[in-house]
Amino acid sequence: MDTAQLIAVVGDLSERLGRRPKVMVTKIGLDGHDRGSRLVAGFLRDAGMEVIYTAPWQKIEHVVHQALEEDVDAIGVSSLATDHLLVPKLMTALKDAEMTDVVVVVGGIVPDEDVLMLQRTGVSAVYHPGASRADIVTGLSSLISKTRLLKMGAENDGNRRI
Repeated sequence: MDTAQLIAVVGDLSERLGRRPKVMVTKIGLDGHDRGSRLVAGFLRDAGMEVIYTAPWQKIEHVVHQALEEDVDAIGVSSLATDHLLVPKLMTALKDAEMTDVVVVVGGIVPDEDVLMLQRTGVSAVYHPGASRADIVTGLSSLISKTRLLKMGAENDGNRRI
């Protein structure tokens, strides 16, 4: 897919949400290698998403607080040096903050044997090195669509009952 097609995908999602999808791209733990996360943040921004990019070395509680303050639709966690092993703690913190409708994806170097563990904790997708711009943008758009639009539908159903 070219850039115009990706913009159209995100534009369609934006129309259904009533706003641009909002994604936080972050690095938790001690890994400071952020080239990949900066590239992905650019892919998402160029496709029309609102991107909140954090500096490396974020504490989980800061990520959760900022995600809540920014009302993000998704959090993308970049991992180069085993920081993906901290993601289960992030998932627990999001659950404790009643933010289970926030999509969490992980990108970077994640051994195959850790992917299932991440999925069991609630991670929606894992993107390995070499994942295409189209795969990331369309995949994340689809995940946000499923999660947020289902929530919006449930809220609207609840409003009809009142």
